[in-house]
Amino acid sequence: MNPRHFISLLDLSGDELRRLIDRAIVLKKNRNRDYQPLKGQVLAMIFEKSSTRTRISFEAGMSHFGGNALFLSPRDTQLGRGEPLQDSAKVISSMVDCIMLRTDQHDTVATFAEHSSVPVINGLTDRQHPCQLLADMQTYFELRGDIQGKTVAWIGDGNNMCHSYIHAALRFGFTLHIACPDGYQPLPEIVETGGACVKFFDTALVAATHADLVVTDVWASMGQEEEQKQREIAFNNYQVNAAIMAAANRDALFMHCLPAHRGEEVTAEVIDGPQSVVFQEAENRLHAQKALLEFLLCK
Repeated sequence: MNPRHFISLLDLSGDELRRLIDRAIVLKKNRNRDYQPLKGQVLAMIFEKSSTRTRISFEAGMSHFGGNALFLSPRDTQLGRGEPLQDSAKVISSMVDCIMLRTDQHDTVATFAEHSSVPVINGLTDRQHPCQLLADMQTYFELRGDIQGKTVAWIGDGNNMCHSYIHAALRFGFTLHIACPDGYQPLPEIVETGGACVKFFDTALVAATHADLVVTDVWASMGQEEEQKQREIAFNNYQVNAAIMAAANRDALFMHCLPAHRGEEVTAEVIDGPQSVVFQEAENRLHAQKALLEFLLCK
């Protein structure tokens, strides 16, 4: 039997995603350390990109469930010495129960999944960040109920987070308003999957009008530091500030996957203000990923 993978939100149905979110909320409320469904199981965590929330949440989650997590990097494995990904996937999956990768190229995760005998989880690639969306959706469900029929405004770079929000719009049934500078819009093939759920706007203010949730990300992600100055100019009119939040609905929430650069993509007034839920969102990485691990490994 082929394992279930979580490379994209589209790997799960809308019903499965809702059940997963509901389960994450239950696990958060009932932090029973005697419940150890993954006792004796091992998660291999492969990191080509540095991490705070991804590493801690997966490692802590496995510990809470009685399992173990192995931190692997290209510096101390054959992954950094040219061993074919197919070979690495076959070898590693023969020794562990699940593999999580946080890497640059999306194809790396896809290749691992193709050749792995155990579930593979996308911890982040340059193309998608589905685990973060689980946490974001859990946070919205906790505070405002089901997001179906609501409006979400994505403001800023059409990056991996934007791509996963497009998939979330399709699976959860909300409308996604996107405002990006020219040259920084999401990939057309990703946009196409969102269909009528996705709408583009020329300005951040119009995109945020009557939104129930406003989301942004850094202007220059890891690996794009050399573009920082260029991006500061391009994104000058795409900062989430008090005017943007005032255009949204009065009870709108603000989210950011962190780390954030106050004074760039978001003002301190917003991210540290009453509508911001970024730290609840960050904590929910732990609970959502525990629910994901349980879903993939406890069959």
